[in-house]
Amino acid sequence: MKAPNYELQAPNPEVQAPNPKHQASEKLQTTSSNQVNPNSGNQSSMFNVRCSMFDVSWIAALGSGLHRVLAALTILGCALGLLTQPASAASEEGFTAIFNGKDLTGWDGNPDLWSVKDGAINGETSEEHALKGNTFLIWTNGTVGDFELRCSFKITAKNTTGFANSGIQYRSKILDPKGWVVGGYQADMEAGKTYTGILYEERMRGILATRGEKVLLDKDCKKQVTGSVGSSDEIQAALKPGDWNEYVIIAQGNHLQQFINGKQTVDVTDECESKRATNGVLALQLHAGQPMKVEFRDLRLKTGAAGKQAAADPLTPFQGTWEIVSVQKDGSAVPQDDIAGMTVVISGSAYKLINKDNVSKGTFTLDSSKEPKQMDVRHNEDNDSQTMPAIYEVTADTLRVCYNPEGGTRPTSFSTKPDSGFLSVVYKRKAE
Repeated sequence: MKAPNYELQAPNPEVQAPNPKHQASEKLQTTSSNQVNPNSGNQSSMFNVRCSMFDVSWIAALGSGLHRVLAALTILGCALGLLTQPASAASEEGFTAIFNGKDLTGWDGNPDLWSVKDGAINGETSEEHALKGNTFLIWTNGTVGDFELRCSFKITAKNTTGFANSGIQYRSKILDPKGWVVGGYQADMEAGKTYTGILYEERMRGILATRGEKVLLDKDCKKQVTGSVGSSDEIQAALKPGDWNEYVIIAQGNHLQQFINGKQTVDVTDECESKRATNGVLALQLHAGQPMKVEFRDLRLKTGAAGKQAAADPLTPFQGTWEIVSVQKDGSAVPQDDIAGMTVVISGSAYKLINKDNVSKGTFTLDSSKEPKQMDVRHNEDNDSQTMPAIYEVTADTLRVCYNPEGGTRPTSFSTKPDSGFLSVVYKRKAE
């Protein structure tokens, strides 16, 4: 079986003015990340498959190693789905709900601007309640150090220019308790097409990573772009404007990662000891400017040892049932009809690929210390038991895997090229 292709990829001096991060004059100075746009076309002749990813028709069309790659891909897809699937805290081991869905118990902010409507936190400005400076709704039940936060958000412009901006503060400082002013790391979001997913540092160092950047903030506090987790266009394409989107933030030591709808948006390592933060408050931002609205729901938090333990075992996010949602081979998309209904069940390091009545099994190993992370897949039903080298990336609700079904050279990126023989697969977690 062949494996699919995926890539995954963390604060400047304080200022006293309100956060300017979302003013066009400030943010347009940043550079966009490299773009990786897979080709998509009707290649039905390439994937003449009707019933099973491991059907012999796949072998005839793609070669004897394809079914091994697809099985591996399904495994990876499962991992991605686990991270991004919306779920209640009760169904997610180690997570605790930090919003009760009814009122703002445990939160503090301007009551003229923050409320609860339809089970969601609602932050809203208007002509009557205009803001001259950014304000925040602050979580009051503790601080966060090492943690994982999962939530859904929706942001809406209520003006003719399309402006709306917000963010999730973490490891932050309360700078003005009476005005609910906070500074620190911020997972950004907006109604536009540039800043959702960036890492911004409110009232401090500004933009730390634009979309798609893998960044090292070195010991001299200088920014070094060391790689990419995807293109800004790819990240934008994964967003659902005017609808609910899933945000995941993971902070472990000086390593900060953010994901939206299964796409990793930034990967930052902050070695600037004089300016980085290792602990602080969580808060939700309401940005100054024209009338807008932002909503948050399903806020779940895992902190401390539980978060560290989950991060320490790379197999943890793979467990469960996953659905293959897209496959790309040699730079071209495989028709959806050819992959419809294919699921993968992962238990430990073993997987089972199910396509209607056909079941294939195998095992896989991971090496998360490499960059990109590496996976080796072995399909139990292959007589030669050939190992398929792969790379993988796990995000909030999506898993990306790029395989070499024939063995040999391991892929180095998640985009496939014509005649490469590589297979890239995306998975989503399937509700139990």
